[in-house]
Amino acid sequence: MFQQKKTLSIFAIFILCAQVFLACSDSDTSSVNKIVEPQPTSSEVVEQQPTSSEQFSSSETEAQAASSETAEPPTLSSETVQHHTFTIDSTGIHTIIMGDSAGQLTSSDLYLDCPADSFLNEFQMGDIVTVAINGYDTLDMPVVESAYDVPIAGFSLVALKSYNYLILSVHYGHLADILKITDVTVPIEVSISMKEKGGFLFGLEMRNVQNMDYYTEIYPDLSIEEFANFREVRTTGMGENRLYRSSNPVDPGLGRNLYADSLAKKAGVTTFINLSDSEEYAKSCQSFDSSYYSTQNVIFLALPVYFYSQQFRDGIASGFRYMIEHDGPYLVHCTFGMDRTGFTIAVLEALMGATTEDIQADYAKTFSNYFNVVDSKHVALNEQQVDFFKAVVIRNLKAVYHAKGIDVPDAEPIDWASATEKYMAKLGLTQEEISALKDKLK
Repeated sequence: MFQQKKTLSIFAIFILCAQVFLACSDSDTSSVNKIVEPQPTSSEVVEQQPTSSEQFSSSETEAQAASSETAEPPTLSSETVQHHTFTIDSTGIHTIIMGDSAGQLTSSDLYLDCPADSFLNEFQMGDIVTVAINGYDTLDMPVVESAYDVPIAGFSLVALKSYNYLILSVHYGHLADILKITDVTVPIEVSISMKEKGGFLFGLEMRNVQNMDYYTEIYPDLSIEEFANFREVRTTGMGENRLYRSSNPVDPGLGRNLYADSLAKKAGVTTFINLSDSEEYAKSCQSFDSSYYSTQNVIFLALPVYFYSQQFRDGIASGFRYMIEHDGPYLVHCTFGMDRTGFTIAVLEALMGATTEDIQADYAKTFSNYFNVVDSKHVALNEQQVDFFKAVVIRNLKAVYHAKGIDVPDAEPIDWASATEKYMAKLGLTQEEISALKDKLK
């Protein structure tokens, strides 16, 4: 399928797609009046390209999820807004969420009425800030130049020099929906304060290691199982030969499908949970008809990489019910077996009583299996790089659970099983279904 070897960069150069709102401003400590600047023409607006670690997925729904993140910012009329509404004091920056002339949100990102240059006089790229959205929530997020600078499902404050606003966003998600903000007829105040100076600088550096390749010879130190990202899940509480995970066993896009399919056969997998593909797409893959995969139980969910969405929640609930209705061993996969699979497997591990360390180690293994191809050779991630990915999965679980009203404490030990049963109940599973799923995985 691929004529030349090439290395995939998971994070690309970015420019947010948007129209510039209004007015520039001085950075003094009070709101100031300025002449409204003209907005750029459509030819001046460059569309941001989604470049998540699942960007090569075959799922059409993923592409739709990506495109939905690039909505244009609200257009404010000069009659309703003549100046920026922000103040700076010893506690940070205080501003409001911008809406259109009728006070309605026109994007699922949240645009703040504060010029980026004024903000960047107080904060810098790579700082982690606390964003308090009055009446809704308080979130910690890094200051970056693109929502795609943070891992999947991560929150971010995007500040682009010379832009007349700031953007609160989430990588593959709709922040307004997550926070249940539907309009700003009554101004919603936002305060931004420093959480950790330079706390995400290493995260920005991690963009440079997220490169992978298609060919086994690029990964001489990995086993075939590691190359295919295939492994049995053996975290605390999980039964033997019950649950596996891998890259896609039928989609040839990563050059790993034949290995994953063969390993699934060897393990005796009887039920597959396909998070990424539609049935139509999977069956169109050249290797499908001759695969072991095609002879087993498969549910095709075609889910976007959007853990906060109702579509994703409904989808994984359907996957869990399919597991209850069919015998194992089970294998969960998406395209890479990384983001959608990583989150879903983490939920199942947590349900069965895994520790934080269990969940982190299994999740980070995937990134060690793929990333850090340098000059056509895979180089093992160092301990600090692995720790970065370990932190991602716990942050994702806590953030997604929090969005459904389930707060997980920071102090260890964490009762992940209890929190996850509550999350599954929010997905619509009954207690009987939750118990049945646990019985299947023992």
